[in-house]
Amino acid sequence: MRSAQQILADSAVIAVVGASRDPRKAAHSVPLQMQRYGWRIIPVNPTADELFGEPVYRSLAEIPHPVDLVDVFRPARDAVEVVREAVAIGAPAVWLQLGIVSPESRQIATEAGLDYVEDRCLIVERAAAGLTRLG
Repeated sequence: MRSAQQILADSAVIAVVGASRDPRKAAHSVPLQMQRYGWRIIPVNPTADELFGEPVYRSLAEIPHPVDLVDVFRPARDAVEVVREAVAIGAPAVWLQLGIVSPESRQIATEAGLDYVEDRCLIVERAAAGLTRLG
């Protein structure tokens, strides 16, 4: 199983489930900052059409290309279904953002062979490792 920082280093395309239009929310500022450091962000949100200059998809299944990481900004009770969708689309890793812990999600991911991170923040781990996908 890869470490959180190794997952980020290996990922170029991140699907963000629960990406927000509200710039005051972490579900907006975190993916935006990751995009600024060179990651391609694919927003997944049932009520938006475009975020971060990218088309928004209603579900992971609608994304027409592979993703390297599924980042989850949804409550723990919703994460289980998101992890099942991540398994179904063949994503290699799932990341539950800071404050989100789900033993059932962890079990689903690990049984399917996905790398799994929970209760950690993408931008904190990116900064700690000094990672960028720019230049």
